[in-house]
Amino acid sequence: MAESVTEKSKAEVKVYDSEEELAVALAKYTADLSEKFCKERDAFTVVVSGGSLIKSLRKLVEPPYIDSIDWSKWHIFWVDERVVPKDHPDSNYLLAYDGFLSKIPIPAGHVYAINDALSAEAAADDYETCLRHLVKSKILDISKESGFPKFDVMLLGMGPDGHIASLFPGHPLVHEKEKWVTFIKDSPKPPPNRITFTFPVINSSANIALAIVGAGKADVVQKSLGDDKSSDLLPVQMVSPEGELVWYLDKDAASKL
Repeated sequence: MAESVTEKSKAEVKVYDSEEELAVALAKYTADLSEKFCKERDAFTVVVSGGSLIKSLRKLVEPPYIDSIDWSKWHIFWVDERVVPKDHPDSNYLLAYDGFLSKIPIPAGHVYAINDALSAEAAADDYETCLRHLVKSKILDISKESGFPKFDVMLLGMGPDGHIASLFPGHPLVHEKEKWVTFIKDSPKPPPNRITFTFPVINSSANIALAIVGAGKADVVQKSLGDDKSSDLLPVQMVSPEGELVWYLDKDAASKL
């Protein structure tokens, strides 16, 4: 495993020989943070994305972590969600349920899925209302710097075009500054109707891990972490948390660095 810190993004970059090694390291990273936050504040707020990220979390549901983690204190959120029924193949909830949530003893009330009976706009408002209640009840921290919610960790993947959450290159939503959760009805990647956290929320996080695998993402990784001088930032390049940012790459994704 190669490791470096890039000044360009003030991020730590870890490169692994295989996706398997990456998954092992990502599980340890998450379990260590879980232990830290459960001691500090009786809750651990975790945001996940869809895509290949869920597969890369599979080591958490195996020994030693399945037994050592205090799952009762976990609270799970989605950085974005497709506005489809929870049993629909495009649902990020379904992906996480099948690959992760169904295998851990997390209280059902600590899993915050969207209300899929609502329109995209109403579902985004409803999710933001839910977050505001959790801030009031002290389950979710608030950033003293930004005034936006401060999640303990976001575990995120990235699309081959450099999008994260449902924040796509060149889309006006990447510049949203007020809302916590917003909606998109014209996603360039189907399905079109989605809700998504905004950059002020993403960047208020205490910790963010970007888990990126495969040669298909090597060009975007190079643009983000290499010496690219272009002024057009991809969404992934706009990830700049108050806390720590770690890039977890397999050697294929890092092949052009």
